[in-house]
Amino acid sequence: MSPLLAEEKKRITPKRPRDYVAWAVAIVIVAALVWTAVTNENYRWPVVFSYFTTRTILNGLLVTLLLTVASMGLGTLLGLVLAVMRMSHQRPISGLAQLYITFFRGTPVLVQLVFWFNIAALYPHLSIGIPFTDVSTPVDVNAIMTPMTAAIVGLTLNQAAYMSEIIRGGFASVSRGQHEAAESLGMSAFTKLRHVIIPQTMPAIIPATGNQVIGMLKETSLVSVLGVADLLQSAQAIYARNFQTIPLLIVASLWYLIMTLVLSVPQSMIERRFSRSTRARLTPAATAGEPGAGQSVATTRESLL
Repeated sequence: MSPLLAEEKKRITPKRPRDYVAWAVAIVIVAALVWTAVTNENYRWPVVFSYFTTRTILNGLLVTLLLTVASMGLGTLLGLVLAVMRMSHQRPISGLAQLYITFFRGTPVLVQLVFWFNIAALYPHLSIGIPFTDVSTPVDVNAIMTPMTAAIVGLTLNQAAYMSEIIRGGFASVSRGQHEAAESLGMSAFTKLRHVIIPQTMPAIIPATGNQVIGMLKETSLVSVLGVADLLQSAQAIYARNFQTIPLLIVASLWYLIMTLVLSVPQSMIERRFSRSTRARLTPAATAGEPGAGQSVATTRESLL
């Protein structure tokens, strides 16, 4: 049996008394939580079920999903640019990327959202045009920076800082031999990045990106302070009229929980797939021994060709 199959084969371990005790304690705790949730009338489950699929809640759910997709997509693209800048040998370029990452990772997301929503207080009017010429177009910042725009801008810029570090960690996982082989084939920096580095960083980047997507889904609740009609803001608008605060908060929490569970399924599948592929690539190398530097470059060149 190969080492890979032996590793994946489930091990059968005998049950010990403390295992049964742990199961008993867990069952008691879960049963107590379920009992208090069912018997406590203050939860008002009929109210929860009556508002669970109302139009206002579903519209807020769509806004939350839109914010998540837009912010993650734009944040990932900007994070890729920042990761490339961060690894540049030009100190000014890498320094600017490091300054960006430090700022957006060091300040709270809520503060950033409120700042972008009020950016017109600093720059009420901007001009877009060609420098040192009279060709320009005035921009009314107060009209453009709507609550939805401020939410997307704030979440995107914050997410880009975290995604850049994830992508940079993936770049660091590529061995030096891969870089040397690509350079020996005469690849340009962009070609090496597109055909060699990025494909090999996927096993390290994708699982961490899945965690960021789930985190972004929950961070969108912060945009309710800007008046964006997301899921939380929709629930708040309802209980501000009928004073059913707890039931509406339960409705919002259940929808966040459902979306998180739905996103966790493909994330777990992707993590298992890339984990198996990574072990499958590493097992032959471990059994054959570590090659020399010249052999590593030669082997890598053959794989690239």
